[in-house]
Parts: sequence; C-alpha cells; structure tokens
Amino acid sequence: MMDHLSVQVRDVPASAAFYDAVLAPLGGRRLLEFPNVVGYGTDRPEFWLGPTDTSGEARELHLAFTADDRATVQAFHDAAIKAGAEVLHAPRVWPEYHPTYFAAFVRDPDGNNVEAVCHAPE
Repeated sequence: MMDHLSVQVRDVPASAAFYDAVLAPLGGRRLLEFPNVVGYGTDRPEFWLGPTDTSGEARELHLAFTADDRATVQAFHDAAIKAGAEVLHAPRVWPEYHPTYFAAFVRDPDGNNVEAVCHAPE
C-alpha cells in the first residue's frame, strides 16, 4: 500500500548518521542524496529524511522497520545504543501483538519512536 515515507528532521546530517547506523543491520542503506535530503532503501528509496520547514513542536512518529530474524533486531538495538539512542524497549517478544512479534524500540535524534520488528518464529 505505501510506496515511500519522508520524515522531516531538525538536523539532516545528524539524523542521517543515526539511520545509517540502525538501518545497516536491516539491509537498508543510502541510495539517493540531494542537498539536505537522503533516501534509504534496499533496492529503491522507500524512507526519506529532509529538513523541517515548519515552526512549532513536531509530533512524535512511530516508525517500524522489518527485520528478517531476531538476531537482526538485536543488531539494530546494538547499533542504536552505539549511535547514542535512548532505548525505549530492549529486544523481546511482545505476545500482546502476536506470539512471535519480536521487537526493539529506540528514539531517533528528533525523538521519534523507531522500531525493528521480526514476525518470524525463532
């Protein structure tokens, strides 16, 4: 249903450094760059960062990225910690979502809730 998503951030280079680190374990990488805009994906840009142009406080977003396995969720979590992210929830099973929902949640530099999730059983 969704083709791509763009998130506006206060500091594109700082946010790009964060997403470079946390998307790498998930297979994501920078695919396109324009002045102050970065596009991430595996084969085409699906996730974009750009500068915010509006005044006022931004509202928190929740972004969930797919991980192929639980080790990848752990690698995402470890990369986020190394990048200085606040950990919201360490990797674990969330049975209230479904029996094999394994995820970790962190904050990006703009305060967004960023998740890596694996739906596969162990």
